[in-house]
Amino acid sequence: MAVSQMKPPQPASLGRAGLSGSRKTKNAVMGYLIGLGTIVVVAPLILIFGFLLIKGVGALDANFFLHTPAPEGEKGGGLANAITGSLLILSMAAALGILVGVAGGVFLAEYPRHRLMPITRMLSDVLSGIPAIVMGLVVYALVVRPMGHFSALAGGIALGLLMVPIVVRTTEEVLKLVPLSVREAGLALGLPQWKVILSIVLPAAGSGIITGVLLALSRVAGEAAPLLFTAFGSNLVNFNPLNPTSALPLEIFKGATSAYDENQRLAQAGALLLITLIFITSMLARFANRPRR
Repeated sequence: MAVSQMKPPQPASLGRAGLSGSRKTKNAVMGYLIGLGTIVVVAPLILIFGFLLIKGVGALDANFFLHTPAPEGEKGGGLANAITGSLLILSMAAALGILVGVAGGVFLAEYPRHRLMPITRMLSDVLSGIPAIVMGLVVYALVVRPMGHFSALAGGIALGLLMVPIVVRTTEEVLKLVPLSVREAGLALGLPQWKVILSIVLPAAGSGIITGVLLALSRVAGEAAPLLFTAFGSNLVNFNPLNPTSALPLEIFKGATSAYDENQRLAQAGALLLITLIFITSMLARFANRPRR
């Protein structure tokens, strides 16, 4: 009786077919979820860029790049003062952010047993959490007040300090990817540690460091709050770092809050130019970090 009630064994092929079908279903569901998540992430960027393209592309003419803003409410003019000011401020910010950030990343990655390493890491973590507007207030108290006036230099210092923690963290993580054998080979040749770092380790991690610097520049290029307390703005084209200077985020803020359509049109064109520059910088960062064959 016990033998007659036993069910015949199922073929192994049927079990594998059922398992394969279940895996295909799960894979399809997860694929749809990933696609949906991608759409949710990319859709705001497409909407913002599309809106700025429709509203601001008409103002991107020769006057926009060659002339300063017209008097309030009048048509014409451009943002030449903001474009040159942004380039001036970002160049100074890059100088500060690269020097301090790369040095800090090298220290954290190459001297992990130094007694100052925990303090340096803590300062870097704290600096990364400071809001941009607070950084502007700090630089206002430490630089603008003693100087007695606003300046592009103060704006560059504020943005440079915002860049530092990003560059520090990127540099540290990239240097950790360099094999230990590379360092040992340099030390075995009799080179001091500092020369091994400068001549061997940093060139090996160069593409990753460049990527971190470009991403940090993209991060701070659109900051307006620190510049309100430091660079302040100016309607004149300025190349002197000790004078007040305008920038694209400042002009976008002023134009977006203006009651005049012409000012809003220039602000939308400035926003389109700024987001385009940030997009190009991000693409350059990906290009610099692409795998070498």
